[in-house]
Amino acid sequence: MRVCAFATAVPVLMRLPLPRVGAVLTRRPPGWRPSSSEIERLERVVALAPRVAGPFVRPGCLTRGVTLFWFLRRAGLDVELRFGLDPRDAADTDGHCGLSIDGEPFLEKRDPRPRFAELYRLPLPVT
Repeated sequence: MRVCAFATAVPVLMRLPLPRVGAVLTRRPPGWRPSSSEIERLERVVALAPRVAGPFVRPGCLTRGVTLFWFLRRAGLDVELRFGLDPRDAADTDGHCGLSIDGEPFLEKRDPRPRFAELYRLPLPVT
């Protein structure tokens, strides 16, 4: 239920200015490190949310990425949320939102880096 409730709020959350979205999403209370089976379970629940709670939970990488980011960060995983656009065709803009750990794609079926140029990431890189 928590996953569906949060995933329902993603479209509203993403209407906020990106710095505010970052402040809300990247707060990380002390937590435990989830096991690989707990991560797999969360991934399955997030994948089911649009089918179980549709039309309230939208399908797609934005809902999936933001929801997984929220729950994995709270579980203590040092995961990043990355937003990118496909620069090949400016007329038909295609974007992607996905997770990474240590700069490597995480829970992605295919590596999005060759296709999507990164525009923004959370948490913001420390300079």
